[in-house]
Amino acid sequence: MRRPPALRLSALLLLFFLCLCAFPAPARSQNTTTASPAPASVEGFNCSANRTYPCQAYALYRAGFAGVPLDLAAIGDLFAVSRFMVAHANNLSTAAAPANGQPLLVPLQCGCPSGSPNSYSPMQYQIATGDTYWIISTTKLQNLTQYQAVERVNPTLVPTNLDVGTMVTFPIFCQCRAAADNATALVTYVMQPGDTYASIAADFSVDAQSLVSLNGPEPRTQQFAEILVPLRRKVPEWLPPIVLRNNASATPASPPPSASPNATVVSDDRNGVVTGLAVGLGVVGALWLLQMLLLACLCRRLKAKGPRGDAVASGDGVEGGRFAKTSSNAAAGGGERFLVSDISEWLDKYRVFKVEELERGTGGFDDAHLVNGSVYKANIDGVVFAVKKMKWDACEELKILQKVNHSNLVKLEGFCINSATGDCYLVYEYVENESLDLWLLDRDRARRLNWRARLHIALDLAHGLQYIHEHTWPRVVHKDIKSSNVLLDGRMRAKIANFGLAKTGHNAVTTHIVGTQGYIAPEYLADGLVTTKMDVFAYGVVLLELVSGREASDENGEPLWADAEDRVFRGRDEGLEARVAAWMDPALAEQTCPPGSVASVVSVARACLHKDPSKRPSMVDVAYTLSKADEHFADYSGESVSVDGSGEIAAR
Repeated sequence: MRRPPALRLSALLLLFFLCLCAFPAPARSQNTTTASPAPASVEGFNCSANRTYPCQAYALYRAGFAGVPLDLAAIGDLFAVSRFMVAHANNLSTAAAPANGQPLLVPLQCGCPSGSPNSYSPMQYQIATGDTYWIISTTKLQNLTQYQAVERVNPTLVPTNLDVGTMVTFPIFCQCRAAADNATALVTYVMQPGDTYASIAADFSVDAQSLVSLNGPEPRTQQFAEILVPLRRKVPEWLPPIVLRNNASATPASPPPSASPNATVVSDDRNGVVTGLAVGLGVVGALWLLQMLLLACLCRRLKAKGPRGDAVASGDGVEGGRFAKTSSNAAAGGGERFLVSDISEWLDKYRVFKVEELERGTGGFDDAHLVNGSVYKANIDGVVFAVKKMKWDACEELKILQKVNHSNLVKLEGFCINSATGDCYLVYEYVENESLDLWLLDRDRARRLNWRARLHIALDLAHGLQYIHEHTWPRVVHKDIKSSNVLLDGRMRAKIANFGLAKTGHNAVTTHIVGTQGYIAPEYLADGLVTTKMDVFAYGVVLLELVSGREASDENGEPLWADAEDRVFRGRDEGLEARVAAWMDPALAEQTCPPGSVASVVSVARACLHKDPSKRPSMVDVAYTLSKADEHFADYSGESVSVDGSGEIAAR
């Protein structure tokens, strides 16, 4: 009888691996190096081609130092992660209060941003009185970074001249594992007085040789130096002793097996045969296990095709950490319901509002509370919020918003879902001075928006885009940068709003072209190419709006950038200032503003609007250049602007 092809192939594979068993396996030397040493410098651990970025990494942080409260939420806020994530990593309840000095594993999203030679996890910190890079690095962050690295990732800031309220990116040193590391993840550990490789290895149930492989010989280390320690098993199913012995609520687990550094290797032929036999049997077992997994997947697929149970929504719109949302068919009487997404990690980070709270705060979503589009002003318990009402799934927008935290991005305060109507609500901080386009197109407001204020708005917007392009993994592309999505607070600081079209990733291609006329990059319109450079293009258009006071496209659909090409960009550089003076906003022409500064901004806009996206600058370069343009204001006394009670702009 003829055997089926699949059975013949399995038999041949089995015969092949059994033949391999007859050959002795080469003996392994105990001194073989599994990874090249990579000690940290003052700027962190080097990016490496044999490591995959981004990845899950950890930092060992000791609770209760430098004024950080003994609270998981406070520690999470410091590292821009939720209380839930810190609690989960340490097998604690979210209500647990850590003891003073208790070691905790803090989860990090580790990556290598473009142009950076070092891997790190970005942490946003707002400068307070008396803060310096060195003080924050050595106190609140417990030497998990160095001030030299902070200077490198904040090239537009002057370390000796930090204003209170300035947002600074602190790079937390981290590294992604390589296959040779034999680890599920790597922990950044700061050496304490009295620490040795042997004591640290015991604290993490690893051998001291693994620390040498990752960090170099022990004599090269020093007190408060950052080193990498491998985790042999996944947390929180297993916790290293240094965490476990300070965690009464964690479930003890046996340490992972590790080779003794003093073990000897017998390399005779009999040992090779036994080893080869073990390898062969292991491969056969793996093939059998693969068949079982394929069979299990097939069963799951068959079950998935069956009828789905209805999602049960609670009165607050949240059940078991999931949204329950009625589809449009359900509203029409179809009765179908589906789950939007697992939101358990957001429940602790954001406030979950009740529909009744939002309805009371907005007068039943009355038009009198309507701010713009579908955004309403709400007063809830004396606090003013902006509520964005949507008829579509807000899951993707929530996923992006929970990753970002920057002073130039509108802050998400909470969310809500009405399971009866299918409406989603995102609740943001309220930004009182409305959007930039309203200021530029209103002649009275435009006269009060002087050049210094406009330049600071351009810088704020550049810093916000630099953050989402360079300090998030995967990178975030906003896709809808325009003056109506730039909001101004009481101090006339700009904040990027509306991440409804935002996407994560880089160099993606889509056939669904969306955007606003006048801001759409040509490569996106022609080929659907989604990159950070499409945001750079739109940013260039906003710069032209700030200079000209005109809309991104006129009543005939002619884009502003095309007019700038004809009337401003073309011609010799020495005549640029004169061309800009003739083209700029009449409200600016009435004021005294340095022509060199305005011309510098126009030059940045021209670079951002290059037809070839690869030749457009990064937002890091843009922010640096604009900060130089601000130096033309040496004869101005005010450092920034705000709107006083009379609606006038004052220096700040």
